[in-house]
Amino acid sequence: MILHPAIVALVLVSFLISGMMLYSALFGFRVIRRWDIQSGSEEQLALERKTYLISTILSYVFVFQIGSLFLYVYTADSLHNLFIGAMCAAGSLYVDPYGYPTFILKILNCILAGLWLIVNYVDNRAYDYPLIRKKYVMLLIMMPLFITEGISQWLYFAQMRADVITSCCGSLFSSERSGVGSEIVGLPVKAAMAGFYLSLALTFTTGFIYWIKGKWGRLFSFASGLLFLMSGVALVSFISLYFYELPTHHCPFCVLQREYGYIGYLLYAALLTGAVSGLGAGILMPFRKVPSLSGSLPIIQKRLAMICLIAYAIFAGISIYRMVSADFTLGLL
Repeated sequence: MILHPAIVALVLVSFLISGMMLYSALFGFRVIRRWDIQSGSEEQLALERKTYLISTILSYVFVFQIGSLFLYVYTADSLHNLFIGAMCAAGSLYVDPYGYPTFILKILNCILAGLWLIVNYVDNRAYDYPLIRKKYVMLLIMMPLFITEGISQWLYFAQMRADVITSCCGSLFSSERSGVGSEIVGLPVKAAMAGFYLSLALTFTTGFIYWIKGKWGRLFSFASGLLFLMSGVALVSFISLYFYELPTHHCPFCVLQREYGYIGYLLYAALLTGAVSGLGAGILMPFRKVPSLSGSLPIIQKRLAMICLIAYAIFAGISIYRMVSADFTLGLL
C-alpha cells in the first residue's frame, strides 16, 4: 500500500462507517421486531433513546460517506503521477481490479445514504415516528453494500504499487477497447444528445408540474433518475469534448483537474444532488397518507423537487454554456 494521508483517512473512515452500519443493522432487528410507540414499557423507552442516538450518529456518518466519494476521486487523481501511463484518476483507478468497482459502489452508496437521510429527516418530523421500521429496513439493505465497498476499497489501496504500468484515459475511453466506457464512446453522438435533452426536458416539465400542482410525482422521480444516467452518458459521449476541445478525449476525470478550474467537482456534485433529491421526492410518495405526515410531507417533497431542478439546471447550464462558447464544434450537420 502507498502510504498517503488521504488513503489513510479513506481507509479509517471506511472502517468506521462499516462498523457503524453493522451495529445499526443489528440494532435494527430489535426495532423492527419490538418497536411499539403506544407502549410505555422500559424496553420501548430504551429503544426510543437509542434509536435517536443512532440516527444522529448515522446522519454524520452518511455525510462522511458522501464526502468520501469526492475524496476518493481526488486521491486517485493526485496519485496519477506515480503510475506509468496514467494521466488522471482514470489511470489510477485502473492500476488493479478494485479501483473502478469501488468507485461505482461509492456512487451507489452515496445515493442510498442521501435517500436514508431524507427518510430519517421526514420520520423525525412526525410525533409517532411512522417510518422507523422503514428506515431500519433500508439500513439492513444498505449494510452489505457499505461493507463490500469498504473491503473493495481496502483491496484497491492494499494492492496498489507505484511501479505498475497502467493505461491512460485516452486509451480507456476509446471505441477501440471493450468495456462500459468504450460502449458509451461508441454511441452515435446524435443519439446521446437526443437522450440527454429529452430526459432533461422530461425532468423539468414533470418537475414544474409537480411543484405547482402536486401531480406526476412518481414520473418526475423516475425522470430525475433517468437524467442522472443520461447525464453521465452525455458527459462521456460529447460534453467532455467541448471542455477539452479535442474530438477524441472522452475522459470524465480530466475535467476535475486544475487546468479546467476543477469544474468537474461542481458538475458531479450537481448531478449527485439532483439524483438524491429527485429520487427522494419519489421514495416518499407512499407515505403521503400517513396522518402524522400529511401536513409536512407535501411541502418537503416540493422542496426536494425544487432542489433537484436547481441542481440539474446548474449541470445543464454549465455544460450548455461550454458547448456554445467553446471554439470546438462536432460538425454533426
